[in-house]
Amino acid sequence: MKLNDLSPAKGSRSSRNRVGRGVGSGWGKTAGRGSKGHRSRSGGGVRPGFEGGQMPLHRRLPKRGFHNLFKKAIMIINIRDLNRFESGSLVDEAALIHAGIIKGKYDEVKLLGQGDITHPLTVKIGAASQKAKEKIEAAGGKVEVIA
Repeated sequence: MKLNDLSPAKGSRSSRNRVGRGVGSGWGKTAGRGSKGHRSRSGGGVRPGFEGGQMPLHRRLPKRGFHNLFKKAIMIINIRDLNRFESGSLVDEAALIHAGIIKGKYDEVKLLGQGDITHPLTVKIGAASQKAKEKIEAAGGKVEVIA
C-alpha cells in the first residue's frame, strides 16, 4: 500500500449541500429556511439564553448577597514558598512569576507567615502580614511594601 492508494471509506464523505441553486435542486426558493420569521432572515437567529420572549431563566432565579464590582483579586503566598530563592536575592512579583509560584492575573500579592525561612531575602511585595515581616527580619532579610 502506498500513500497515493489511500482513500476514505465509501459513503463516509459527501459533498456539501449547496442551497439556493434553483427550484429543481430541492433546496431552491427559500433554501431550507422556511418562509418568513426571524430565522429566515439574513443575520437572523436569537442570542444565547433567549427563550422566545418568555422571561429567561437567569432573570427568573432570585439573586442573593452583595457582589462587589471593585473587589481586588489578591494572590496569597506564604513564607515557606520563598525557601526556593537563594540567600540575599531580591523577591518581587517578576521573580515569583518566573519561579512559578504565581500563575494567573492578580491585582495584588500578599505574603503570609506560614512556614519558616532560614536565609535572608529582600522582599518587595504589595502587602505582607505582621508575622511574615517579623520572620523575614529575624532571618536577616527585609520587607518593602509597595503600594
